[in-house]
Amino acid sequence: MSQHQVSKESILDVLATILDIQELDMQMIQFMRLKKERENELGNINAIKKDLMHKKTVKESEILDLKTNMRLSEGELKEIQEKIKKLEQQQSSIKKVEEFNALSQEMAHADRDRNHKEQAISDLNDKLAIEEEMIKNIQESLDSTTESSRVLENEIFERLTKINVEGKQLLKQRENLVVKANPEVFSVYERLLKNKKDRVVVPIENRCCSGCHIALTAQDENLVRKAERIVFCEHCSRILYWVQSEEFEGTTVAPTRQRRRRKTTS
Repeated sequence: MSQHQVSKESILDVLATILDIQELDMQMIQFMRLKKERENELGNINAIKKDLMHKKTVKESEILDLKTNMRLSEGELKEIQEKIKKLEQQQSSIKKVEEFNALSQEMAHADRDRNHKEQAISDLNDKLAIEEEMIKNIQESLDSTTESSRVLENEIFERLTKINVEGKQLLKQRENLVVKANPEVFSVYERLLKNKKDRVVVPIENRCCSGCHIALTAQDENLVRKAERIVFCEHCSRILYWVQSEEFEGTTVAPTRQRRRRKTTS
């Protein structure tokens, strides 16, 4: 159990001030966590938007290729149709059976080409319809996500504005308390807070440090109750205090002490 000697000031008075500062710091940490959560939400939505925009770009390129292929295929189909028309005109004027049969075979081949080309164009049309439906769905998702992003951005802006206002108020209160705090103990408190980002001045509960929940010895508990010096938990280095001390009347830990008293007297 580590200990830290403080000058002539009452240890409990020193800790009462630090506890009030700690409550303000916990509120500020909560604000920052909330801000980070909201920013992460916005980041996730922006990532979804980016992915949808990429998918849209890919689909637009695929649709452009399909339309280009369709135009080429339609041009080739037109050539085949014109060829068949010419063969039909030639066939009507031919007298010899051999030539007529040769043209008939050529026409049959051209007709097969035409059927294949028409089927290919039909397949391209079907695929184009599917792709256009997909890009429509992507656009709807993108529009919806963009709207959600806009709403969330507005919410975050409003929340950040509120956090900034409340944060300034908390900071002002904190500055007023820091002036009253014991400089040596406050310096230790700030180092611990920077390291743990959580409460670092904690009460003993059921003979355990309420920070790390590891049991203390009766001797350790007695040292804390005597409040002759600053006492640290040897496991987590948090500063320990005895919550039922009268010096904590009117502080942020008073409700906890009062609840314990009511439980004791009930």
